[in-house]
Amino acid sequence: MIYLDNAATTMMKPPCVAEAVTAALTSLGNASRGAHEGALNTNRLLYRTRGKLADFFGCPKSEQVIFTNNSTEALNIAISGTLRPGDHAITTVLEHNSVLRPLYRLQRERGIDLSFVPADRRGLIDYEDFERLIRPDTRAVVCTHASNLTGNLLDIRRIGAIAARHGLLFIVDASQTAGAVPIDMVDMGISLLCFTGHKSMMGPQGTGGLLINGDIEVEPFKVGGTGVQSFLTEQPREYPTRLEAGTLNGHGIAGLSAAVDFIRRMGIDAIRAHEIKLARRFCEAVSAIPGVVTYGDFTTWERCPVVALNIGSADSALVCDALFCDYGIATRAGAHCAPLMHRALHTKAQGAVRFSFGYFNTDDDAEASIEAVCEIAERIGK
Repeated sequence: MIYLDNAATTMMKPPCVAEAVTAALTSLGNASRGAHEGALNTNRLLYRTRGKLADFFGCPKSEQVIFTNNSTEALNIAISGTLRPGDHAITTVLEHNSVLRPLYRLQRERGIDLSFVPADRRGLIDYEDFERLIRPDTRAVVCTHASNLTGNLLDIRRIGAIAARHGLLFIVDASQTAGAVPIDMVDMGISLLCFTGHKSMMGPQGTGGLLINGDIEVEPFKVGGTGVQSFLTEQPREYPTRLEAGTLNGHGIAGLSAAVDFIRRMGIDAIRAHEIKLARRFCEAVSAIPGVVTYGDFTTWERCPVVALNIGSADSALVCDALFCDYGIATRAGAHCAPLMHRALHTKAQGAVRFSFGYFNTDDDAEASIEAVCEIAERIGK
């Protein structure tokens, strides 16, 4: 199988990740639930990994690195924990449902008001729209670092400067960029960063995190056991305990820790260059095939290694099935949990076929995919 669904999850992981998870399965106890070696091993792992992630993402305080199951959970914590009844928030039409649905829920339940920065047919936004949408009751800007559909990168530093100038919280969904694009929370003005471990971080599923920059009060999304301060009737107020009720995924976090080490060892710029080279070769070739339409801004390769396309008027699901059944190429079709982006691209009915390249893909993978798209386009054309 040629696996080109890395924007959904990186199926091929560095060997060190699997080795770390396997070792953890027989060596870790439950952090903060005992003073024996197993529990202490987990405490040490969590402490080390918080430090690695704080350094990796430029978060000033490692104790404000909160472990979650994925970026969806992190975004729910960040959004629900900071927006209050009557607040106004600004987001964009590029967003994944992991941003949209928590915002819509607060719109229903807390009466928050939402404004959306629009996008054109290439998925591009006008950054001045953020300024134009700010109101006296605006509390936060919530947006993705990159579209999971088009791969377009947003200028997070520019948006962060706008948010800072107006004293707003800036919540960033780094699902598509963590591990693929350098991120520095302080330099980019990010208040709360949400990431997942199983995509470009190349870690296990069921891992992710929320990183908090500065003295920001985030109310708990869930409450429960912490192993400390057990006689309190409410969740402890100190980070990270405040936002980490229940047993953490220590085995997965061990794999995530190893993944961070791997990215550091290989170099994020080298990883990125390899992925972009493959995506660029693929995009330039398929764009020349009659009937193929690509979506996104390809005037720059400061983007994610994602190429979404359609072939004529063919349903994206049928093209996706043909790619896998006839050529063994795994892609993703449909709406990609990005409904507003599809409306902006005018692809709501057809969806799109997304090819997303990862570090373990090869030149041969790209060439085989080009040939497959060409042959499918020829069949459809006839």
